[in-house]
Amino acid sequence: MAKKILIIDDDPNIVTYLTDFFGDNGYETCSATDGIEALDVVKKERPDLITLDLEMPEEWGPRFYRKLSQEKEFKNIPVIVISGLSGSKYAVQKAVASITKPFDRDELLNIVKESIG
Repeated sequence: MAKKILIIDDDPNIVTYLTDFFGDNGYETCSATDGIEALDVVKKERPDLITLDLEMPEEWGPRFYRKLSQEKEFKNIPVIVISGLSGSKYAVQKAVASITKPFDRDELLNIVKESIG
């Protein structure tokens, strides 16, 4: 069974791009447009990995991550921060990686493979 990646980003172009990119590389995907919706999606879909934008309407990525970390069964899901904000590597310190938009596809895929296979 394919590993599942939750894409959390408010930009529909990024979501579509990452959905196609991960799908082409053998991963299933699901998505959310902000941190509030994302918590519901995590509970429903149980992803193996999360890509997380930081700056979104309603609830920013760091706040979502804090809530996720408080959930015993979800706190060990690897998170890759993908953001256009500078200094994003400090926003979610336990993220497996922090990548700045625009990002390198090969770098992202390597991080995903190292994290979940």
